[in-house]
Amino acid sequence: VQLQASGGGLVQPGGSLRLSCAASGSIFSGNAMGWYRQAPGKQRELVAGITSGGSASYADSVKGRFTVSRVNAKNTVYLQMNSLKPEDTAVYYCNAVLRKYHDYWGQGTLVTVSS
Repeated sequence: VQLQASGGGLVQPGGSLRLSCAASGSIFSGNAMGWYRQAPGKQRELVAGITSGGSASYADSVKGRFTVSRVNAKNTVYLQMNSLKPEDTAVYYCNAVLRKYHDYWGQGTLVTVSS
């Protein structure tokens, strides 16, 4: 099982980052995939999801700023994050949306938005 998120870092408010996540085929293939985030002291939340066919949905807090995409041939999902805000600071994870895959999350990637 593999969920390898990368691309996080420190960025100033208003900046951009692009996250990538390479997943095992057993998780990725045919499944809707999601980007989740967990801020300190808060529960993990789903911020963006994309079906195997490419239909995307977003949490209200990121709509218009984040764009999720996937390349099925590479078992990889991406999250383009623009106009970042301090409240976007969190560890970001990818996983299948189906809860049966949620026993394993990988290490995530830390995004810090600060001046």
